[in-house]
Amino acid sequence: MATLVEKFFDNKDALTKELSATLEQSLRDGIKNDGRAVLMVSGGSSPAPAYKHLSTLDLDWQHVDVAMVDERWVDSSHEKSNEAFIKSTLLQNHGSAANFITMKNTAATAQQGTQECETAYSELKIPYDVTILGMGPDGHTASLFPNANGLKHGLTTTQSVCAINAIESEVTGSITERMTLTLNAIAQSKVVKLLISGEEKLAVYKQAKAGGDVNDMPLRAVLNHPSINIEVYWAP
Repeated sequence: MATLVEKFFDNKDALTKELSATLEQSLRDGIKNDGRAVLMVSGGSSPAPAYKHLSTLDLDWQHVDVAMVDERWVDSSHEKSNEAFIKSTLLQNHGSAANFITMKNTAATAQQGTQECETAYSELKIPYDVTILGMGPDGHTASLFPNANGLKHGLTTTQSVCAINAIESEVTGSITERMTLTLNAIAQSKVVKLLISGEEKLAVYKQAKAGGDVNDMPLRAVLNHPSINIEVYWAP
């Protein structure tokens, strides 16, 4: 099992306040101790207020690497692009000085773009300071989707990134081709912050924590990993 610390909040504002403070501290500690800080970021509404707050802080952003946890294989101008979301929230104000590592490249497919992405990610400091994960109602995290084409590889490879082609569902939408951090890469973080909101997702999290087939709920692979330090943030 991973090392789990569960932080349950009364509301999203309280979650954001705690998340913002701990992210700031992790970045400052990374810069102070290693000369650089590495922040792995996910899209989604839960971290957005914390990203916006971080962007206003007078950190040594030139020594911060911000890299994607996962990405749809779409151009950065696409409305569903996680890169566009990060650029509009975290990489604003002072945060615009950070070194940003994207996953999407010019390759026609995520599979064809894997090696270029792997090369870019191999230059990042290990361990990463923080990795931010979300979770879907289907039990996916990052772009490790249930029974997806590429999931087994993503859970077993020693590489940092892999291509995924998800089974189309209400959760995935029509864009099933993704690039994602592998389980191995997620395990290379000093701390993983898993952000969950609402009663429905809390029930999914508890189901994943109870055990079962990782192919059906890939979050289980993260929760079961013996060397991952996870802080779960939940608000209604």
